[in-house]
Amino acid sequence: MAKRFKELSILAARAASDKKGENIVLLRPGKKSPLADFWLLITATSRPHLEVLEWEIKEKLKAEGVVCLHRAKPASDHWRALDFGGLMVHVMTAQARSFYALEKIYSGSPVIDWEGVSTAVR
Repeated sequence: MAKRFKELSILAARAASDKKGENIVLLRPGKKSPLADFWLLITATSRPHLEVLEWEIKEKLKAEGVVCLHRAKPASDHWRALDFGGLMVHVMTAQARSFYALEKIYSGSPVIDWEGVSTAVR
């Protein structure tokens, strides 16, 4: 199952990149996070950009048979947290990302090279 979520995480990262998401980081926190095997962090430039990134990621994963299990509500103008089970996606403005510093919480976690990996999602 972890392999499948790795492939889905890479697909989600590429979807964010296609929609001009910035500073995209894919982490595998291991035992540091009981919530998910993979954490995808993305910076958006505005609220409309947050919405586009969220929609695109949800659509790409839905096409693979994976739906968002939970979404933080109400929708924030600065941060969208999407729970896909083995993958947590955080789309944040630069200000929110700097303030909450999720990378620091999961420092030492392996960073997955999503750009240089050839993967086929099944």
